[in-house]
Amino acid sequence: MKKSILMLICFVCLTTYIKAQQDAHFTQYFDNTLFVNPAYAGSRGLLNITSIHREQWAGFEGRPRSTTFSIHSPLKYESVGLGLTMVADQTGPVKQNMFYADFSYGFKFKNKSKLVFGIKGGMNMISIEKTSLSTTVEGDPKLLLNVINNINPNFGAGIFYHSKKFFFGVSSPKILEQSYDDTKIALERRHYFLITGGVITLNSTWKLRPSIQAKYAVGAPLSLDMSCAGIYNEKLWLGATYRLEAAVGIFVQYQISNQFKVGLATDFGTQKLRSYNSGTLEALISYDFKFNKAGIRSPRFF
Repeated sequence: MKKSILMLICFVCLTTYIKAQQDAHFTQYFDNTLFVNPAYAGSRGLLNITSIHREQWAGFEGRPRSTTFSIHSPLKYESVGLGLTMVADQTGPVKQNMFYADFSYGFKFKNKSKLVFGIKGGMNMISIEKTSLSTTVEGDPKLLLNVINNINPNFGAGIFYHSKKFFFGVSSPKILEQSYDDTKIALERRHYFLITGGVITLNSTWKLRPSIQAKYAVGAPLSLDMSCAGIYNEKLWLGATYRLEAAVGIFVQYQISNQFKVGLATDFGTQKLRSYNSGTLEALISYDFKFNKAGIRSPRFF
């Protein structure tokens, strides 16, 4: 029964002319900004490597699974940043592998804040095992052939502003709307992202880190993620998240050293699908390479 429900969802999303959200959600989205905004490349002031793995709807056959890996750094001429993002994503019969290079150029202001413009370019490699779908109509011509390693080149752009205690960004990581299977029926939809937040110092021990990420695709409901973390002694992060009309969650992160951070998160759906799964699990690992650079703040809060 569970498999049939998931296959029905995939069938509707892939074979009907609809406009819906397709990019993966992440509970720890605030540590995955390069995934959606190329202007974030180099913003940490040093070489950073971050990876997140997400198992959504645990216990649900064919559940979404997503893994991201990003690496980015400013160049010696620090107005320029370069990055690389790789994503492996699978939901039921749909597998996607994304590879994108990121470039950013920023302008510094007297108050040490920075406004950065970025572009990204790369490709999305898509495979769809259509014949694995359970159907009620035999011989549907749309489901007779699998899609094997269909490559869709794409590009995106973004803007990111950050100061010592505040950040704001807007972006569209995949601007071209391309077909999954050359039928012009199932298309990659253009997504728009907005992210903002900051750091509030409460006392010598505690800081507060609120943030919001909004995601929108034409024809789909607005997706709004809100999170707030308490940071103890710049080491331990304890936080909660809420996804508008979709899920609630908690996360914990620990700064093992000034450069090395790990995190775990879980969230639970607030919709009827919650009855068919055991929630979502997510793990994060992030490392900053300092290379003895003077004046670089580590650990970083965004």
